Amino acid sequence: MKTVLVTGANRGIGREVAAQLAGRGCHVFIGARNVAGGREAADAIVQGGGKATFLEIDIASEASVEKAAREFDKLTDRLDVLVNNAAIMMLGSDHRIFLITDEVLRTTFETNAIGPLRMVRAFLPMLSDSPEPRIINVSSGGGQLQRPTRKGWSPGYCVSKTALNGITVQLAHALPSFAVNSASPGWVKTRMGGPMAERTVQEGADTIVWLALDAPQSLTGKFVKDRQEIPW
Repeated sequence: MKTVLVTGANRGIGREVAAQLAGRGCHVFIGARNVAGGREAADAIVQGGGKATFLEIDIASEASVEKAAREFDKLTDRLDVLVNNAAIMMLGSDHRIFLITDEVLRTTFETNAIGPLRMVRAFLPMLSDSPEPRIINVSSGGGQLQRPTRKGWSPGYCVSKTALNGITVQLAHALPSFAVNSASPGWVKTRMGGPMAERTVQEGADTIVWLALDAPQSLTGKFVKDRQEIPW
């Protein structure tokens, strides 16, 4: 049984990824800062016959991440897959790149770029105990430098995802025995994506689950959408 940690798994794409992985026989840790929502998501998996454990974690807080890593280490012997899914989008304050305040940009980067790297640092000892460690950073087409989607839309969020893609490349070089990739789920019907989005959460989760369990371990340092490599 593989052990997987999914951040931001109390709702949206993260919750669907966790449910699909549990359905494939994984022990899924539901990482979330929303305690009530995280526990409810874990309970739903357990009630459906899967194995899930809630882990309180706020990836924007170094103290919270370090505490969660210590708690995780007490509960299981290794981590096989880390899915860095948690992210924020500050739409009310993120309209034009030249108007974004330093505070909004810092807050966005703290969760969307620094947070995933913080997670890797804290959970690296447990990942290193896995025979096939994998890290999936959930990015966005908005983070592409080539053929970016929806130009001018939420530029602070998009730039933070570009930074996350850069972190993916650096981690892949630094961890040659790991499979480290960025995934673009597409525009998904979630609270963040809105009701007009093109994809269901099931469709958005598909590539992430594939990277977690089915993609070759040799696939690393790539940006992937619909199970295919796309340009950075």
